[in-house]
Amino acid sequence: MTIISNPNQRISSIDLVKGLAMIIMALDHVRDFVHAPAFLFDPGDPTQTTLAIFFTRWVTHFCAPAFSFLAGMSAFMISKRKSKKELSGFLLKRGIWLIFIEFTVVCFSWFFDIGFGTFLFGVIWSLGISMIALAGLVFLPRKFILIFSLIMIFGHNLLDSIRFDDSIWWALIHQRNTFFVLDNFLLLVGYTIIPWTGVMSLGYCFGDFYNKSVDSAKRKLTFNVIGILAILLFVILRWTNFYGEPKVFEQLGTLSMSLISFFNPSKYPPSLLYLLMTLGGTFLLLANSEKWKGKTVDFICTFGRVPFFYYILHLYLIHLIAMVLATLSGFGWKKNMILVVLRGFENPIPGYGFPLWVVYVVWISVILVLYPLCKKFDRYKIGNKDKWWLSYF
Repeated sequence: MTIISNPNQRISSIDLVKGLAMIIMALDHVRDFVHAPAFLFDPGDPTQTTLAIFFTRWVTHFCAPAFSFLAGMSAFMISKRKSKKELSGFLLKRGIWLIFIEFTVVCFSWFFDIGFGTFLFGVIWSLGISMIALAGLVFLPRKFILIFSLIMIFGHNLLDSIRFDDSIWWALIHQRNTFFVLDNFLLLVGYTIIPWTGVMSLGYCFGDFYNKSVDSAKRKLTFNVIGILAILLFVILRWTNFYGEPKVFEQLGTLSMSLISFFNPSKYPPSLLYLLMTLGGTFLLLANSEKWKGKTVDFICTFGRVPFFYYILHLYLIHLIAMVLATLSGFGWKKNMILVVLRGFENPIPGYGFPLWVVYVVWISVILVLYPLCKKFDRYKIGNKDKWWLSYF
């Protein structure tokens, strides 16, 4: 990867980070469907996992925060060519569209259940509801949006002690939970409204740094300082167990177990420490990737320019590959269709799955198969900017 000066590279750096998030995300989803231990124990459990398994999971933690933050940045960039009313309308419609897609196309990709007995409140739902919230926030002065974002991110762990285990509404707001509705439908609430809406609105605030009036050196310095401070604050708070994480860090019997405990903050909902760790890395990558150029960068950016298209395709492809592998291993493709629904670490499902190296082989294969399709769709979008509906894909 070479580094050169290019004044038009600012948007490319955002595409690069988006694309990297998309590529790494697929690794976690392949692990969900293919890795044998994924059906037996939590990869973040220091008493059962290994460093290789843990860090395969850990690196994917950066994907959702980075993409939510960058979605907010993209909204700000759209605001440069739309009025606030037009931007709000676009975000509202886009948010509703994403929630619809989550409960139809995405849910089916995970479970292949034509009866739709399971509804997953996942990352696409999170992006959708965050856009709906941002549709209202954009009418406020940016400093108020920034204050709102910081309160959501830094203050939401104060709610950890409040629990309403039977409340679907509270689960959607702050508490991950699972509900059976009428004994026929299962609701899996993974991504909560707080603090994910704050992450996207924070990205909207930082979109201003990509105005042409902002010097790239100043932007790089600012992002580096914020990234370093965020990671330092993560380390201090994690080491002291002072605030921002419900799972206490413990120094366990071995160095590897202690490392896993230290670098395993809560994702559901994302704790302050989780967001400091992941968004800190995002700021550092944004700060230092603006002038990167080369075939590797172009390859990654392709996925970043068509993230929605790629996201849908990669889920279906991974699930189909897992069904083939389940059939070849004698486990049965029909059972594989519902493995994700049935999987529970308290009730492990033995008999299916492959070693970690198979996960990486499948992951790389998925990326290589999808690249030409994403490349073709990217070219189609570039050549058909007059088609309004492409903005929803």
